[in-house]
Amino acid sequence: MTQSGSELRRTLGVGDAVVIGLGSMVGAGIFAALGPAARAAGSGLLLGLAVAAVVAYCNAMSSARLAALYPASGGTYVYGRERLGAFWGYLAGWSFIVGKTASCAAMALTVGAYVWPGQAHAVAVGAVVALTAVNYGGMHKSARLTRLIVSVVLAVLASVVVVCLGSDASDAGRLDVGVSGGAGGVLQAAGLLFFAFAGYARIATLGEEVRDPARTIPRAIPTALGVALVVYAAVAVAVLSVLGPEGLGRASAPLADAVRTAGVPGLVPVVRVGAAVAALGSLLALILGVSRTTLAMARDGHLPGALAEVHPRFQVPHRAELAVGAVVAALAATVDVRGAIGFSSFGVLAYYAVANASAWTLSSAPAARLVPVVGLVGCVTLAFALPALSVVVGAAVLGVGVAAYGVRGWRRTA
Repeated sequence: MTQSGSELRRTLGVGDAVVIGLGSMVGAGIFAALGPAARAAGSGLLLGLAVAAVVAYCNAMSSARLAALYPASGGTYVYGRERLGAFWGYLAGWSFIVGKTASCAAMALTVGAYVWPGQAHAVAVGAVVALTAVNYGGMHKSARLTRLIVSVVLAVLASVVVVCLGSDASDAGRLDVGVSGGAGGVLQAAGLLFFAFAGYARIATLGEEVRDPARTIPRAIPTALGVALVVYAAVAVAVLSVLGPEGLGRASAPLADAVRTAGVPGLVPVVRVGAAVAALGSLLALILGVSRTTLAMARDGHLPGALAEVHPRFQVPHRAELAVGAVVAALAATVDVRGAIGFSSFGVLAYYAVANASAWTLSSAPAARLVPVVGLVGCVTLAFALPALSVVVGAAVLGVGVAAYGVRGWRRTA
């Protein structure tokens, strides 16, 4: 480890990596995504979940292979740059930072809405400040807090599953009502549910802080993804069996409505606490991921060079973390972005499309290219199956990034 001020310390083993992946995935998404997915596909949301899982698996395998080869901060920004060229790396980094910064603000506001609805903005800012301080103190502190958050959320979700499946209100026939919206509805549900999987490769973004990355990352990513899939499938089946597709589609708080319908209203406050804690976990992991991608892009001159500085004691990109925290806190204090981040799913799918395209270049063997091809086609398909507004806004955001890249290149050559 040098003291150059630009390198991070490798502290994360397989266990911590899996926990960070789970902390990113098993977040607020599972408390909210089931309703919109049911409106799009009815009980076909289970099929949508399977489609989302296949695409996520392909993305995870592509990301794991690339992260083992390029164990540096930045994730797909680095892979795209190294395998496809500077522009594609930049496009991946841009879509990630812009989309996920909005997601950070949305998660912070979700915490505020559950903890103190009347002061959601104030609570959101406090959450951002507190978690930024935790991240500033070093990766070990972040990993310990994530472990606690994941334990609480998994316990709450397990309670929901047990209560719903064990109640008289549960009816397996509700799982077989039919698919509304046809194939398009299933794909839209998959696109919406994919957002809940999107944190599985967070550990790849933190690749520079992983011990023995060639061994750790390929183990941690699929393990975290597999655990999350089992949890999501169990929760989806349990909630559907109680509320049915129509009831689930109407629910604004599906898990809370499910336990109330199951005859255990006393569990509703616990579910609300679980949702708030899950949102905290997502926010913690998002700030980690965005700050590391910011670090990588600052190193290459796409963002101010000062953001590439690493704290000499805590070995974290402290300036990038503070900058990300400040932007997210400002958004959380002034704007309600919870209903306006549909483009985030579009951006995430664009990000992983670049990851799959990068992995495709690793080998010319047809068998080795199958997973990246399936992942790439899946990402593009799900991106354009999202609601029209999400596609339009997402494409516009990417267009702004492309224009900025072009202006920067023109100034360099002028």
